Amino acid sequence: MTEAARILICEKIGDGGAELLRRSGFEVEFGLDWSREELLDRIATFDGLLIRSSTTVDAELLERASRLKVVGRAGVGVDNVDVDAATKQGVIVANAPESNVVTAAEHTMALLLSLARNVPQAHSALSEGRWERSQHSGVELLDKTLGILGFGRIGQLVAARAQAFGMTVIAFDPFIGAERYRELGVTQAEKPEQLYAESDFITLHLPQTSETEGWLNAEAFAQMKDGVRILNVARGPLIVDEDLQQVLDSGKVAGAALDVFQSEPLTDHPLFSYPNVIVTPHLGASTGEATDRAGYQAAEQVVAALTGASVTSAINVPAVAPEDLEVLGPFLPLCRQLGRLVSAIAEGGAVDRIEVEYFGRIAERDCRPLTTSVLLGLLEGRTDEAVNEVNAPSIVAKRGIVVSETSRTSARDFTELVRVTQISGEERARVVGTTLGRRHRPHLLELWDRRFNLQLHEHLVLFQYEDVPGMIGHVGVVLGQNGINIENAAVGYDPTADEEAAPAKRAVMVLTTSTPVPPEVVAQVESHPGIAVGRAVNLD
Repeated sequence: MTEAARILICEKIGDGGAELLRRSGFEVEFGLDWSREELLDRIATFDGLLIRSSTTVDAELLERASRLKVVGRAGVGVDNVDVDAATKQGVIVANAPESNVVTAAEHTMALLLSLARNVPQAHSALSEGRWERSQHSGVELLDKTLGILGFGRIGQLVAARAQAFGMTVIAFDPFIGAERYRELGVTQAEKPEQLYAESDFITLHLPQTSETEGWLNAEAFAQMKDGVRILNVARGPLIVDEDLQQVLDSGKVAGAALDVFQSEPLTDHPLFSYPNVIVTPHLGASTGEATDRAGYQAAEQVVAALTGASVTSAINVPAVAPEDLEVLGPFLPLCRQLGRLVSAIAEGGAVDRIEVEYFGRIAERDCRPLTTSVLLGLLEGRTDEAVNEVNAPSIVAKRGIVVSETSRTSARDFTELVRVTQISGEERARVVGTTLGRRHRPHLLELWDRRFNLQLHEHLVLFQYEDVPGMIGHVGVVLGQNGINIENAAVGYDPTADEEAAPAKRAVMVLTTSTPVPPEVVAQVESHPGIAVGRAVNLD
């Protein structure tokens, strides 16, 4: 008789998850009060491990876990798990990414209603013996416009709930297909400025990245309606606190509801004293149901991993099959970089379709891992959920973005090529690349309808410009003045190119630099007559 797999639960996950494991035939043991030393001593006897945020699963623990096949994290993040070490030992790491989306959406609505009707302020006044009915008169949600910045899972749930209150919803998220907006009855903002101009309430549901930090700043607030109200149940650094204070003081912003802050825990902040600011201590994901749901979903993934079923929320995945690795492996980094590049050069608007074409020897293989790498480059840091090799295709599908993959076994001029096209409405952006040499260095071959042969590096800066003397020198001077060293450069010019896509008199310059090029330096270059477009792209 085969011995039942043993599962260790180190933290409280709710009764449902533990019961599911038992029903699935596993032996369940709880180590809720185990010390680190006891965990290290006993982990070798378990096949599965269920944790939340307090248990650290590092390389030392994994080395002791000789039987371990899966770690289930009852929650969204996996910061307390050494995923690389787990992958090296063949241990699957899975989380529960859907566990708190309803809870976060509902808390957003709770704050939205409280902000509109001054509920906390009225409660405080009355509980302190003051009947201040007229002072706390609010506004209705009916016929008001809610602007949603970041239209992923949580943003879409908020939209549906706001519509039930009779609100008009407008959202900005370039990584959601236009069809998805139509399905949900939500207006698609082509630019954030459109959302600012139309919204009575604005709620943030963006990921926190270097690109989104400080998203709502003085410039953004200046473009909003007078009397707008702001909500943040996403990440504290998305708002510049000092700029929010200024617009609250001026009356430009009528009120704010904040669940997250620059640093946490936080109990003292100038905004806390504002009568028109509502604050909660990061309660967006804090409900009993969310905790139970996270435990149950993590247990489902553990069951799937130990029974050979599909682990749908795995953070890591097995490597490419050995017979394909020699051919496909070198192209995985290239495809990720092409995904990042095509997103960078696109003119904006929601992504409707991604076309990936493979030419040459790689086209004879199963290229789905390469397409996934393209999607990773496209989406990383641009969604409200962590993107990995397992969930990237499903995230794209949920966002209404169509992905097509075609293969041709012959390639012109090169042995193998990868071509990636992003389609947004009538706009098309395309990049082409390959790998060259024994070390399979990634090379850029086409961008903005111009051809190159430039080895890709971590930091790139791209310019479209009128093909007249002095333009290359101007770029070099500006970068030099700002202490940025140019490592390599290439210029693409094609007089036979489509005039509408890229005028024949316009050339394209691509430079690799030793350090990132800040946005203000790109803007300085663009201010020169004849420089049409500039983009800085980091491929790390």
